[in-house]
Amino acid sequence: MPIQLNFEAYQSLSSEEFYSYLKEDILQEIQNAEQWQTDSVLRQFLENASITSHVSMMIFFQQLGHYLQPRRLAIIIDEFDGIPRSEVSHFLHTLRRIYLSKTPNRCPYSVGIVGVKSITQLNYDRSISPFNIQDEFALPNFTREQVHRLLEQYTDEVGQTFAPKVIKSLHKQTGGQPFLVNRMAQSLTEELGIGRKETISVAHFEMAHKNILNEQNVHLSHLTTNIHPRFQTLLMEICSYDAGIPFNLRNEYISELVTYGVLKGGTDGFCEIANPIYQYCIVQTFQPLLNGLERKYHSEDTEAGFFDYLTPDINMRSLLANFRDFIKRAGYRILQVPETPQEFVGQYLLFAYLDQFVRQVRGFMYVEVSSGRGRMDLIILHKEKKYIVETKIWEGKSLYKMGKAQLVKYLKLEEVNEGYYVVFKPQPLFETEIIDGKTIVFLWYNKNRLILNDGYHARFFLGLIVGG
Repeated sequence: MPIQLNFEAYQSLSSEEFYSYLKEDILQEIQNAEQWQTDSVLRQFLENASITSHVSMMIFFQQLGHYLQPRRLAIIIDEFDGIPRSEVSHFLHTLRRIYLSKTPNRCPYSVGIVGVKSITQLNYDRSISPFNIQDEFALPNFTREQVHRLLEQYTDEVGQTFAPKVIKSLHKQTGGQPFLVNRMAQSLTEELGIGRKETISVAHFEMAHKNILNEQNVHLSHLTTNIHPRFQTLLMEICSYDAGIPFNLRNEYISELVTYGVLKGGTDGFCEIANPIYQYCIVQTFQPLLNGLERKYHSEDTEAGFFDYLTPDINMRSLLANFRDFIKRAGYRILQVPETPQEFVGQYLLFAYLDQFVRQVRGFMYVEVSSGRGRMDLIILHKEKKYIVETKIWEGKSLYKMGKAQLVKYLKLEEVNEGYYVVFKPQPLFETEIIDGKTIVFLWYNKNRLILNDGYHARFFLGLIVGG
């Protein structure tokens, strides 16, 4: 007899409350079984039984096994991480004792535990194995081919097709994460009102993508809840530096973030953010309150704020030049952004600046990453036109040149002629280069040098790559 339990809501309960609700859940699950209505003896036992501790739980299962025979009880426990911490050890030791009893009507006969953390990561007495683990496995993300087959099944059943680039983009943005894949597919097939005879296009995908980034679904809420501020420096270093952070599961922070599905190991042995949607949420989560800095976005002679940069296309050069001037207008206050490592302030400010711009002009911005680390391409969509802004922190001329080549490659892939390369760097630089037939001009705008009372010098430089 298989039954399913869920411990998600139990974490803050006392021990007595936990066991009381556990008994009620078991009762409810067995009530749903067909034999409940005809087995009056079993029904009477369950209605009168009580569980108040791990000891009484063991006695309850011994008696339940007698009433169930010759049937055997199999229990699947979902969200096992929600068990009250004080009861993890008692609960697992009790299951182990039942397992070792070897009685013919052992109850439960088998137990399956499902949760974010593995058994070895839970807080129990490690001096003794909790019970025999027959098998333990992690559910992997979907491959691109699996995503293709999943959507193909929908096409076979309904007749509606997906543009090939939609399948590619869906897998790339979600990284194959099962919830994100299915949520994106649900939005495309059920929520956008697309006619069944109409092929789901890239434009449809962009609408679904925008909706998911802006919604507060349970999965992304769980993600941002687990991104504790203590992870900020580590995660932003992974996002910002090509040099990379070695993928070391013995590191407490890395191990925990892997457990939550935020990080993965790249093929080169370095940490990567699991997918671009997560990276967007990470930057948003750590994005600090600007404490009025946004009022400095525009000069006093602005005519229409951000709408000054619509011609009607986005004048991205002027928009980024104004960002440089905003830094100058804000002055020393850019170094007073609360609870933010200073090396990442520039990227946060640029993200917030462009985010507010696209919201006002009714555009859409998302994150695109080629490898999950080292560079963050901000993609802006406005009136069916795409603008690509690559942002990174200076790590030396070699990696800077590599970034230019990466941007040129991406511009060609997306069939976009002009790209923007924003690098946060301590010294100015100017150069022109032709790469694969693309003229790349790197321009440093006038530097803004701040000298604070303590003699600290802060330099901010903004560069552009223009592909012709």
